[in-house]
Amino acid sequence: MSPDPHPSTAELGYLGVAEVLARLGDGSLTSSDLVGALLDRIAAIDEPSGPVGLRTVAALSPDARAVAADRDAERARGALRGPLHGVPVMVKDNIEVAGLPGAAGSTALTGRPTGDALLVALLRDAGAIVLASTNLSEWANIRSGRSTSGWSATGGLVGNPWALDRSPGGSSSGSGAALAAGLTPLAVGTETDGSIVCPASVNGVVGLKPTVGTVPTGGIVPISASQDSPGSMGRSVDDVARLHAVLAGGAPEDPSGAPRFVHAANWRTDHPATDAAVERFVGALRDAASPVEAREVATPGPEVVDDEFQVLLAELVDDLGAYLATRPGEGVRSLSDVVAFERDHADVELPWFGHEHLVQALGTGGRAGAAYAGCRSRNLAWAVDTCLAPALAGADVLVAPAYGPAWKSDLAVGGHAGAVSSWVATPAAIAGWPIMSVPIGLVTGLPVGLAIVARPGAEGMLLAAARRVESVASLVAPLPRPAWTPPTRG
Repeated sequence: MSPDPHPSTAELGYLGVAEVLARLGDGSLTSSDLVGALLDRIAAIDEPSGPVGLRTVAALSPDARAVAADRDAERARGALRGPLHGVPVMVKDNIEVAGLPGAAGSTALTGRPTGDALLVALLRDAGAIVLASTNLSEWANIRSGRSTSGWSATGGLVGNPWALDRSPGGSSSGSGAALAAGLTPLAVGTETDGSIVCPASVNGVVGLKPTVGTVPTGGIVPISASQDSPGSMGRSVDDVARLHAVLAGGAPEDPSGAPRFVHAANWRTDHPATDAAVERFVGALRDAASPVEAREVATPGPEVVDDEFQVLLAELVDDLGAYLATRPGEGVRSLSDVVAFERDHADVELPWFGHEHLVQALGTGGRAGAAYAGCRSRNLAWAVDTCLAPALAGADVLVAPAYGPAWKSDLAVGGHAGAVSSWVATPAAIAGWPIMSVPIGLVTGLPVGLAIVARPGAEGMLLAAARRVESVASLVAPLPRPAWTPPTRG
């Protein structure tokens, strides 16, 4: 018996992009049929009132069926728009899409008009169908050290299809979980520090945060201009590469040679089974004729973490304020307005944890504050000169465990990933370098990913390395579909 909670739609729900395009091309599938099946699957699996209640979807696109019919008609005329013609995609709800909330999980933005973000226009130009927006950790997880990843005031708490009481990671929680659940072939997330890599790892999917500035950020609710980046998520490296080529305005250049790997041997999650699994996988990668050198790599200490935190808080004041001041409609216009709104609506906005980070941000003075310039300068020097550049000397990519298995979601005491993270996302985040997570198997029945970091602008090399990792993983520990394990003790 299939563990899938809606097996009648599973066949279409788990199609990869290449197969979707092939079947659309030979006429054995229409976009209307695919969108209809995915909407049925969402209704059965995702609706909060349903038997599973996964809550990955923030809102369904009201015109998804109509757009699918248009794409089918265009295909019949031979008028294909682009490389994703007729392919559904979900978009994280801190990214504006005309007709969808674009609320970043906050009721402070409910009802504010939205237009298409720049990257959404690219998706439409490529022929993609925006199926829905996805739930997320509210304000992309910048509010509190006690926040529970995957919770928002507008969408509730996202589940993980592998085990329904476990975290989907964050802050691109709904994007990762929707992919794992077979609700969409593609999704867009955003990352400031780990927000694509984390949900990709714990949901057993592939996620790419490209070099900061590669994908346009216009129309996205921001945290930090120096670290924010939208990125591509899918169930395979090739699917992610297709989406990335659209979002980045073209495919990255293919590398001239095979990737040379460095394994950050001292970057560990301190989850013994995960660290052992990564060691075994690196050995398998080496056995598969991939050059892998083990190195000790600089690890972020408390001063590095604090500098990054101060930078993010200062940029949040300026960048979120600038965004809110120009977004159409009535409502909050600054971070101080957001703090006041949440205090006035604490029963909805602050029922489980506070917003102390937002309050701290107000005290920084933004980029003009006394601490910002020094923090950013030290932070960038550490990330590039002390950590990443020496680690990659004579090599192309750096690998390390991304995260351990998904931890249990706990609204009562909070739920962050610090106890099962190798910190691999932090130097790449500070430096603005590209990073991916690729699943390499199961640990205690839950997926874990290998993180891969490359130099800025080297997405072609990064994707080549990811394909190599994926190829070895498919031989060593091919990933099954999620188990949908019900909530358990222990």
